[in-house]
Amino acid sequence: MTEQLTRTQRVAALRAALTQRILILDGAMGTMIQGYQLVESNFRGARFATTSQLLAGNNDLLTLTAPEIITEIHASYLAAGADIVETNTFNSTRASQADYGLEELAYELNEEAAKLARAACDAATQNTPNKPRFVAGIIGPTSKTASLSPDVNDPGFRNTSFDELVDDYSNSARGLIAGGADILMIETAFDTLNAKAGIFAAHRVLDELELDLPIMISGTITDASGRTLSGQTVEAFLNSVAHAKPLSVGFNCALGAEQLRPHIAETSSLAECYVSAHPNAGLPNEFGEYDQSPEEMASIIKEFASSGFLNVVGGCCGTSPEHIAAIAEAIQGIPPRKIPTIKPACRLGGLEAFNIKADSLFVNVGERTNVTGSARFARLIREENYDEALEVAREQVAAGAQIIDINMDEGMLDSEAAMVRFLKLVAAEPEICRVPIMVDSSKWQIIEEGLKCIQGKAIVNSISLKEGDAEFIEKAKLCLAYGAAVVVMAFDEDGQADSLARKKQICKRSYDILISIGFQAEDIIFDPNIFAIATGIDEHNNYAVDFIEACKYIKAELPGALISGGVSNVSFSFRGNNLVREAIHSVFLFHAIKAGLTMGIVNAGQLAVYDDIPVDLKKAVEDVVLNRTADGTEQLMTVAQNYSGTGGIIATEDLAWREQNVEKRLAYALVKGITKFIEEDTEQARLNAERPIHVIEGPLMDGMNEVGDLFGSGKMFLPQVVKSARVMKQAVAYLLPYIEAEKQGGEVKAKGKILLATVKGDVHDIGKNIVGVVLACNNYEIIDLGVMVPADKILKTAIEENVDIIGLSGLITPSLDEMVHVASEMQRLDFNVPLLIGGATTSKAHTAVKIEQHYKNDATVYVSDASRSVNVVSTLLNEANKPDFANDLRNEYAMIRERTANRKSKRELVDYRAANRASLKLDWDSYTPPTPAFTGTKVLEDYPLEKLIDYIDWTPFFITWSLAGKYPAILSDEKVGAAARDLFKDAQEMLTEIVQHKLITARAVFGFWEGNSVGNDVHLGASADNKNIHFLRQQMPKQDDQPHLCLADFVAPKESGKSDYLGGFAVTAGIGAEALAKRYQDDNNDYASLMIKALADRLAEAFAEHLHARVRAEYWAYAPDESLSTEELISERYRGIRPAPGYPACPEHSEKETLFSLLDAEKEIGIALTDSYAMTPAASVSGYYFSHPDARYFSVGKISGEQVEDLASRSSRDFTLLSRLLAPNLD
Repeated sequence: MTEQLTRTQRVAALRAALTQRILILDGAMGTMIQGYQLVESNFRGARFATTSQLLAGNNDLLTLTAPEIITEIHASYLAAGADIVETNTFNSTRASQADYGLEELAYELNEEAAKLARAACDAATQNTPNKPRFVAGIIGPTSKTASLSPDVNDPGFRNTSFDELVDDYSNSARGLIAGGADILMIETAFDTLNAKAGIFAAHRVLDELELDLPIMISGTITDASGRTLSGQTVEAFLNSVAHAKPLSVGFNCALGAEQLRPHIAETSSLAECYVSAHPNAGLPNEFGEYDQSPEEMASIIKEFASSGFLNVVGGCCGTSPEHIAAIAEAIQGIPPRKIPTIKPACRLGGLEAFNIKADSLFVNVGERTNVTGSARFARLIREENYDEALEVAREQVAAGAQIIDINMDEGMLDSEAAMVRFLKLVAAEPEICRVPIMVDSSKWQIIEEGLKCIQGKAIVNSISLKEGDAEFIEKAKLCLAYGAAVVVMAFDEDGQADSLARKKQICKRSYDILISIGFQAEDIIFDPNIFAIATGIDEHNNYAVDFIEACKYIKAELPGALISGGVSNVSFSFRGNNLVREAIHSVFLFHAIKAGLTMGIVNAGQLAVYDDIPVDLKKAVEDVVLNRTADGTEQLMTVAQNYSGTGGIIATEDLAWREQNVEKRLAYALVKGITKFIEEDTEQARLNAERPIHVIEGPLMDGMNEVGDLFGSGKMFLPQVVKSARVMKQAVAYLLPYIEAEKQGGEVKAKGKILLATVKGDVHDIGKNIVGVVLACNNYEIIDLGVMVPADKILKTAIEENVDIIGLSGLITPSLDEMVHVASEMQRLDFNVPLLIGGATTSKAHTAVKIEQHYKNDATVYVSDASRSVNVVSTLLNEANKPDFANDLRNEYAMIRERTANRKSKRELVDYRAANRASLKLDWDSYTPPTPAFTGTKVLEDYPLEKLIDYIDWTPFFITWSLAGKYPAILSDEKVGAAARDLFKDAQEMLTEIVQHKLITARAVFGFWEGNSVGNDVHLGASADNKNIHFLRQQMPKQDDQPHLCLADFVAPKESGKSDYLGGFAVTAGIGAEALAKRYQDDNNDYASLMIKALADRLAEAFAEHLHARVRAEYWAYAPDESLSTEELISERYRGIRPAPGYPACPEHSEKETLFSLLDAEKEIGIALTDSYAMTPAASVSGYYFSHPDARYFSVGKISGEQVEDLASRSSRDFTLLSRLLAPNLD
């Protein structure tokens, strides 16, 4: 028997093998375990038989309860050709095992799993001594993320911390090493901060054990955007983990080999270590299964290897020993990738990589997120106004800062807490955290806590020799461990370097120490101290020259090192004169950059252009900066008098209305929707009033009454009313603390209390919200229960709150039945309050025929839009006017019911069988259906919103706001044009904000499946698991032998022998919209809240239009040369249609279930269906794609019970349910 190799020998053999061939990693463990079809008892085994927690699915536990299965799987992969076997420990962290209540087993799971893998590898090595096998101890990502908040309402919240992860990963690493692992692999890293915690833990444990084991790092790209889940690009990820000095870096999971190729290609060109890849077996099908065969996957991997991308390759989800065997055979004889020589650079990372190379231009480090340098930022942090503080950072990046310096050193602050909170919030702002962070503090503890919050490669500002070599080395090693570059101040035990000689001496000493402990020269950034010049003290006159000369020295004598400095220090003596300060900065930088200055901490938005500085000012400044004349300071002070001030042009506005008394100012602000002065004016009104409540009852209500009068007379329009409501809410919010402080129970007497709700199963609420705002503006108290509200909650709340009116809203047709149910329950429970009905699918006829008869105790009123709500409500709550109004309404509804009954009795539907015989007959013999580019589904993640703007149909947007007219003509309408233009301007501004700052996310999933029509159905093929889509046929009488249409008519019938296809899609632009709208609503800004929802709806519809255009031209490509204007698209002048379930051509809503199953829409893009088949988020659209040139939109209209019976039979669904869903269509 061959003697077993020691771990040291195995690691040496591993490194040697990597120079000779591409090594094979094993495949999926989970996929193989699934094949055993284990049940709960298998996972429990004898040891956990009595445990109360369910354990099925805890694959890692099988290491203890079914070790023979794990050993068998390892052996099968080794037999297939694997060189490296991964331990069964992907979820063996305490965090992951806590889901099963088994966190105390984490160490044991890791150790025992490593022992099983070790034994299997040793057995294989015994059989093939010339091919030793290696154990990779797997450290999985856990289910928690250190960079992302699981709470959409608090982006600064984290469900774990760096320290917790380090402790957890350290425990795992110790177990893996004890069990015999040769490699530690940090795998499936979706959050780079988690990976960095893993690196920190691995290095710490290896140092403790005095071992030198290689580390492999494998991230995961989550979608086609080419980014990790936490948002990093491939290069940013590589920069951020390079400090691990890994044996290899690569990617696994989430994508198939084909999709992973560009990311492995990029990694191969950038990584100064070996490159690994273990992709999935293609992309999962609609059932989450992997269909790619071993041969298909191996052929793709072979191309990877032939292209020189690979050193290690294996498989992830869906792969098996057959896949590994095929890959091993395919790459046999192909030489491994050669590690490229990469030019040295300071390689930093935010969400994106930022590399400072020898030939890079000057780097701007934004300085305004520094409490010691920006009074505004300091105030915002002290006030904990983090939203505006983030805006400061955002402004810096927008102004050109390539790195942002963050400093919280202020005596009155809990600086550590402020740093951590701000950095966590920055991590949620992609437009900020795309650039690297410079963590700036004079306190090491704050720097260290800051580094624990940053997933990218940051810069520490700063460390120095101030406390001597030992402390300097300790902090420097920690900077290395956290993966940060470092700013080194020219400071030692004797103080700051204030002369050129001292600057040189300290920088050289620091450089030598840092290089000796493993720092890359390019990650050392010296700050040789920029001091103020022109102070009037002669000793200071040469400070700028000394700094410039120090730059020259560092460049020449300390190769690779970079140079930085706080530029604003140089002009400190001219504080208050921004024009002169900017000139000094510009001149100083001009000369310092030529001398080698790499970067500077500057206000990126306030730098004068060197050539634009007036000649006399430039000469005076250069005399001072370069210390050319003895009287330079005096000369500059003289010239500076001609350039005093802050510069710039301050815009002015007409504030004449501010000269009126406070009551008129409040009225003006309410009518005009101006919030700028509302707190100031409300406070003055409060001081003038006897009691704060009188401000609401007096000037504020007077102003709102004026708004109501203007709205009622058509001189104000809905968008303006909503703005007025925003002003009113903010004024009331200001007064409430004073009212409560009086404790006299004074309340504003509302005109009435109204409960509003979107009924169960429906998620649409824009119209309801607008009605609520309009009524609130008219001094009605509104209780808004939101969306998806069941009947019992509506009625229970109505009783508890003693409401005067109940208002129901709904958009989808199933909501009509729910309204009938609520009305019936109101009658059963003997309610005696009016019932309002509204929403897009409601109508006066439906209210009269279906709802009113179920509620006789009081008036049931259909309200067509918000503009009519005030008159209806005021009449219903007026004891004198209500009786006549209610009586007239009952009579009108009775006439509507009579007319409907008469029409029904006169209307004769075509017999269902005759309608089927009269179907559309298309010439299928001479037509060949087009073939789409793929079958199955495709996901578009985080789709660029800017691509959707040109597809927006604005007319429905104005209708939402009760402004009738077609866009763009409405903008010049004589009556509503001014209001429409103001609304459109606000919409454009918010749309720009949404797009620029990615406030909401758009996603889509779409697909194509082979299929043929069979009668009124479309039978789909194997790619859709042979599902059937059921459609309805027109039965209304036709003239001139016109066909009775059904959507199935547009798909080739099975008997034609032609292969045809049906497409489907679901898109949303609502991810994040609801939370954003709520945030505005919580800020008493109903206008912005409603605007967000209205724009999200428009973007979703635009996405549907845009995607359909791409389908026609690209993915189905039956109209590749299509060139249509927005107007032509809105007019549907294209080939093909995209009807939606629940709409006229296919009115049966429950068909969405089949469509969503085909698309796997909830899993893929987060769109779900309610019990009533409404989509959530509300800003979502779904439907089918038909490609036939004769396909057209139509309305099914009224149908017979016979057709519903047939549909129930074809679809195996309940006739009663279908009758209820199709009630509006059922004759």
